Amino acid sequence: MTALHTSPDFALAFRVLQPQPARPTALVLLLHGVGGSETNLLDMAAAISTQQPGTLVVLPRGPLTLGPGQFAWFRVAFTADGPRIDAAEADSSRLALLAFITQLQQAHGIAPQRTVVAGFSQGGIMSASVGLSAPERVAGFGLLSGRILPELEPHLAKSGQLTQLQAFVGHGEFDSKLPVVWAERSDLLLTALGVSYQSHRYPIDHGISAAMQADFVAWLQTLLPTA
Repeated sequence: MTALHTSPDFALAFRVLQPQPARPTALVLLLHGVGGSETNLLDMAAAISTQQPGTLVVLPRGPLTLGPGQFAWFRVAFTADGPRIDAAEADSSRLALLAFITQLQQAHGIAPQRTVVAGFSQGGIMSASVGLSAPERVAGFGLLSGRILPELEPHLAKSGQLTQLQAFVGHGEFDSKLPVVWAERSDLLLTALGVSYQSHRYPIDHGISAAMQADFVAWLQTLLPTA
């Protein structure tokens, strides 16, 4: 993994999994959850790199600093009535991610049809927000123990624009942070929007199990086949 890269040419700070392909043919971004950092999904990044030769795996850092080594895409409070978010921060991060993805694609000559964004928890939330609001920028998104924000509704692309988008939904049956009902809601919304998706449940709490990671990487291989 490279050192943290910060540059005015890119909207977000990030690291790149090493060894980096000399001429990448696909791009995968993996987004961490609230209070985490860009190194959290390193194991998944390594699995993708091993099974998807030629893929540039990028690990961006959320723009908000919550504490030493703790970052986020937006602030959230978990209440008895469910999560309450800072919607303005969430939308600012969505726009930053869209700019960042475009910058990476241009820098490496990678097409949107060869680009996937995915993440854990809040990172998955942001991945869904990117894919569902700008399906022309990515081939698909991964929602790993996350949810689709109701606040995203004004920014959703039209259903006709979403028919080429692919999604992966993975969620723990015993998730105590984001109950599994959120995954069920995601399935219903994706069906209504005409988005093709795989949806899986796992006997875990809030996290990414080995089985979830394996299923996601297998889905990714079908979406981004190696040349």
